[in-house]
Amino acid sequence: MTREYGTKQYGVGIIGCGNISGAYFKLIPLYRNLKLVACADINPAASKARSEEFGVAAQEIDDLLSNPAVDVVVNLTVPEAHYPVSRRALEAGKHVYSEKPFVLTLEQGEALRGIADAKGLKVGSAPDTYLGGSHQFARHLIDSGSVGKIMSGTAHVLGPGMESWHPNPDFFFAPGGGPILDMGPYYVNNLVNLVGPVKRVVALANKAHEERTIGNGPRAGEKVPVIVATNIHAVLEFESGAQISLMTSWDVWAHRHQNMELYGTEGAIFVPDPNFFGGTVEVAGKDREPKPVEVWDHPLTAKNYAFDWGVQANYRGIGLSDMMVAVTSGRDYRCSLDRSLHTIDVLTAILRSAEEGRAIDIVTTCTQPEALGIEEARALLRDDVAAPAVEAAAE
Repeated sequence: MTREYGTKQYGVGIIGCGNISGAYFKLIPLYRNLKLVACADINPAASKARSEEFGVAAQEIDDLLSNPAVDVVVNLTVPEAHYPVSRRALEAGKHVYSEKPFVLTLEQGEALRGIADAKGLKVGSAPDTYLGGSHQFARHLIDSGSVGKIMSGTAHVLGPGMESWHPNPDFFFAPGGGPILDMGPYYVNNLVNLVGPVKRVVALANKAHEERTIGNGPRAGEKVPVIVATNIHAVLEFESGAQISLMTSWDVWAHRHQNMELYGTEGAIFVPDPNFFGGTVEVAGKDREPKPVEVWDHPLTAKNYAFDWGVQANYRGIGLSDMMVAVTSGRDYRCSLDRSLHTIDVLTAILRSAEEGRAIDIVTTCTQPEALGIEEARALLRDDVAAPAVEAAAE
C-alpha cells in the first residue's frame, strides 16, 4: 500500500453524540481520508454541545442525511437504534459505519446488505480494536507458526458492570445489551482475526441482580431493571477445529483470569485486552514459561489517548478509514459486513444456546481479515501522526 492509497477524503457525519462519541470526534481527524463535517442527535442539546466542542456543524438527523457533503454516516446511537438509523442512512445514499453491535439479528444484517448492494454502498462495524499493533503482532506470531496450530484457549471479560460510572446505563441491561452483545464483539472479532470463523457454540447464562443502582450523574440513586443475562459461559468451536471458552460477566468483583490465552501445538500466546489497541503480548514455548515479547514498531501501538486510568493507544476509526479505502479501490475491507454479521451470529447463538439448552450451529461464515501490517497502517494515518497528543476523558 502506498501513501497515496487513502488520499481521497470522505465527509463523515456522526449520528449519536453521547458518551462514546467523544473518542470518534477526537480520533477521526487522525486519518488522511476522513473529514468530519456534521453531527446530529435525537437530543439537539447533545449535538450542539459536540458542535461547539469540535467545530463541526450540528444538524437535524434528516438534514444530515440529505447533506451532500456527508459521504458516510458513523452510527453511534444506542444498540436498539443501530439498525433503523443505518437503514435510513443507506436509503439516503450514504455509506454506514456503526458502533457494535451493528444489528441485533441476522435478518436485520441481511436487510442492510440488500439495500447496500442495491445502491453500491458499504456497511462496516466496530470494533476495530483488533487492528491495534499488539493484536496484529499476535496475529503475526500465530501466522508464522510460533506456537503451532491453535487448538484451544480461554477468553474472559469480567467486571461488576457500568452503572457505577455511566450516567445513563439503562441500555447495558436491556435487550441489545448485556456483556455478550456489549463486550463480546471485541473478543469474538479478535478470535476470528487470530483463529478464523466459528462453527458452533454452546452456553449457559444467568444474572445476579434484578436491578442496578446508578452511581453517577444527575440520575444517581435511580434503579435500572436488569432484563438480560449478565453472566454467560460459552464454548466456541471454530472451523479450524479449535475449541475456546468465553466467559463474559458483569457479576464479578475480582478475578485473576487473563483476557485471552490461546494454546497451540508448540506453545501458548497471551493476548492483551481486545477492548484496547495496545498491551503486552506474552509467548511460552515448550519451556512452559510465558515471557513478554517486544511488540513490533507498529503505529497503532503508540499511546495517544488519556483515559482516567492512564494513557493508552486508541485509534477508533481505523476500521472506518480502511472501509473508505475499499470504496476507492474496490478491495475487501477488514471490518466488513460479512465479518460483523458473523460476529452477531456467534453472539446471538450463544444467547440462544443458553435459553434453549442446546448447541447451536453458526449459519454464517467469513474469511479471516487481511492482517494490517506496519506500512498499511501508516498509509491510513496523516503524515503528522506519529504519537499524537490527544487529550480526552475516559469514555
